[in-house]
Amino acid sequence: MRVLVVEDEPDLARQLTTALGDAGYVVDLATDGEEGHFLGDTESYDAAVLDLGLPNVDGITILERWRRDGRTLPVLILTARDRWSEKVAGFDAGADDYLAKPFYMEELLARLRALVRRAAGHANDELECGPLRIDTRGARVTVDGNPIKLTAQEYRLLAYLTNHQGKVVSRTELTEHLYDQDFDLDSNTIEVFVGRLRRKLGVNLIRTVRGLGYCLTQADDDA
Repeated sequence: MRVLVVEDEPDLARQLTTALGDAGYVVDLATDGEEGHFLGDTESYDAAVLDLGLPNVDGITILERWRRDGRTLPVLILTARDRWSEKVAGFDAGADDYLAKPFYMEELLARLRALVRRAAGHANDELECGPLRIDTRGARVTVDGNPIKLTAQEYRLLAYLTNHQGKVVSRTELTEHLYDQDFDLDSNTIEVFVGRLRRKLGVNLIRTVRGLGYCLTQADDDA
């Protein structure tokens, strides 16, 4: 999952980037409102953590512009402002959740998981597809109850496909949501990771849709 963080306070920005990276997210950081708006308007993200008090363009204005332009990514507002009127203004602008500073990083991670989960139409932190189970809180994967050891990149790919199970996901979409801005879109890395996942899972869940991409499904047709 790829997350945009728009935060101008250096220490907090560094803490957020580290914590989200350790939790398995790919993180892009913007340190002012103009850059944050541009990234959210031109890149693909699964969620955004957006500060309100930003240089150049404030968070409410950014959010209003995103929503006006049809950007539907879940947005968690993060701010030192805690007056109820400002919370209402944030929600009216299109925010999905609100967290006031100071906060516990564990709470932010839990709220972000919930936003991503709800956006994908899932009710809880455990994703299922046939014998496959993914505990998104602990990044644990099992097949028929047996633990499967995956690299961070393999886990991100599998979790994204499972979040969108039953849908065909293109290689471009996977690359945009799983890697940073500098990743080579023409690379065959996605194909390599899919092959590794198939071998490690030992069950035929990831189907190749020729010319379109991949689909994670319980169907047992040949890939």
